[in-house]
Amino acid sequence: MTDRVWLKSYPKGVPADIDATQYSSLVALMEESFQKYSKRVAYNFMGKDITYAQTDALSQTFAAYLQSLGLAKGDRVAIMMPNVPQYPVAVAAILRAGLVVVNVNPLYTPRELEHQLKDAGAKAIVIIENFASTLEKCIASTPVKHIVLCSMGDQLGLLKGSLVNYVVRNVKKMVPAFNLPTAVRFNDALAIGAKRSFKRVDPKADEVAVLQYTGGTTGVSKGAVLLHRNVIANALQSEAWNAPVMQKVPANEQPTSVCALPLYHIFAFTVGMMLSMRTGGKLILIPNPRDIPGVLKELSKHTIHSFPAVNTLFNGLANHPDFNTVDWSHLKVSVGGGTAVQSSVAKLWFEKTGCPICEGYGLSETSPSASCNPVTSTEYTGTIGVPLPSTYLKLLDDDGNEVALGQSGEIAIKGPQVMAGYWQRPDETAKVMTPDGYFKSGDIGVVDERGFFKIVDRKKDMILVSGFNVFPTELEDVLAQMPGVMECACVGMPDAKTGEAVKLVIVKKDPNLSEADVRAFCKENLTGYKQPKVVEFRVELPKTPVGKILRRELRDK
Repeated sequence: MTDRVWLKSYPKGVPADIDATQYSSLVALMEESFQKYSKRVAYNFMGKDITYAQTDALSQTFAAYLQSLGLAKGDRVAIMMPNVPQYPVAVAAILRAGLVVVNVNPLYTPRELEHQLKDAGAKAIVIIENFASTLEKCIASTPVKHIVLCSMGDQLGLLKGSLVNYVVRNVKKMVPAFNLPTAVRFNDALAIGAKRSFKRVDPKADEVAVLQYTGGTTGVSKGAVLLHRNVIANALQSEAWNAPVMQKVPANEQPTSVCALPLYHIFAFTVGMMLSMRTGGKLILIPNPRDIPGVLKELSKHTIHSFPAVNTLFNGLANHPDFNTVDWSHLKVSVGGGTAVQSSVAKLWFEKTGCPICEGYGLSETSPSASCNPVTSTEYTGTIGVPLPSTYLKLLDDDGNEVALGQSGEIAIKGPQVMAGYWQRPDETAKVMTPDGYFKSGDIGVVDERGFFKIVDRKKDMILVSGFNVFPTELEDVLAQMPGVMECACVGMPDAKTGEAVKLVIVKKDPNLSEADVRAFCKENLTGYKQPKVVEFRVELPKTPVGKILRRELRDK
């Protein structure tokens, strides 16, 4: 669809293309905002405001500390934290020091963490103490030489910070015992950095900014290589897309966004943090979105204009009795991403806030946003909308040819936000990139004559749990190592709360193997969203004549 029929469906004022070359790097984008909005609040966390000027100073000091460790340009630094102020500070510092950000899910098990740190070749990690015990269990087998240890209260001032840390450690008991003797505390690292001089580095647009790990089309977690220009482009595309409604924010109100999705997830990283930075917005950092009453209590203190979230969160909030303690009347844009938004949730959200959920679509490989419904629409469309400015989508058959209108095909995406490839995996990159530069998503879609795309199926066996990719092959490989399991298969099943959930079907080798054994093993080796909701035992698994397990048959039953 090179003629871009979808441009006719764009709201008034949204450009067909954006100019991603206006910044030489994400550092240039951030430093412009640090200067331009220095007095504004950049982040709010647990009632504490952190300004753009403070973020600028802290990140420069932390960058000087990272440089003092002897880290060289292009070295990878992992971040393993929930949404705390140290996260955006660390991101800015890593990029300003000419290094590469590796986003890590803080709920990873030692097995998952070890794979990612080894694959990325991370030399350093910035980690919150709550998950330090996980790192301790695998650090010996990773290339990590430097550990910066954060705590929840680091940036809250001495009195409040000490109190928060005391509660987290001693009352809520959220910090398991750990032993990392070489770790340096975040505030100590800042003190060291303050005595060092920061050597300015100017990254180029084509240099690597982020390694964003994803299962891709197969089970092994791979790093999507996102260049500075990829993330810049996506922030600018999102800004242009939201403009028709965000322009209505009164001049005397600072645009304010809720960051309840975790920053290690590319949706929050780009459409939360980087977009807010570009527009001089205030970002409300929510460290634990599962605590719905806590989220509502926090939001009741703010005027909110923008809320990117996943279906589960919109649903949990809208159905909570405290929902109306928040003033939703200023909300201009609610973007649903990560997983399909259910029509019932969209309807309820619109009824209760007067602001429609605009469903978007994207992947780690596309930084992430590729398409979205117009922010001016008032009804739920059930589609993933139209391609964003400067973005092309087409549908391909198995031979790589574009299908006729009305037929389904694999969604392929081209645009300035598409990754450079998978980290050190030219073979895997070749599987997903077409000769003319399109990225094959693995999702099957249809498109109508107005250019609205709709996902109808998935080419790969991936399971989408609340916006997180779960790859059956990974789970099956892990389970195969469990004594007592002869063979197993993993499939997705519909789930009212999370969209899809994991179902595990096992053939026993040991007749005494119980569901409790399986669940305990999964808990030790797999992060929460990958754990099975249903465990089923069978005498045999359905297979093809050549012995390939028929997952589809297990799904259909």
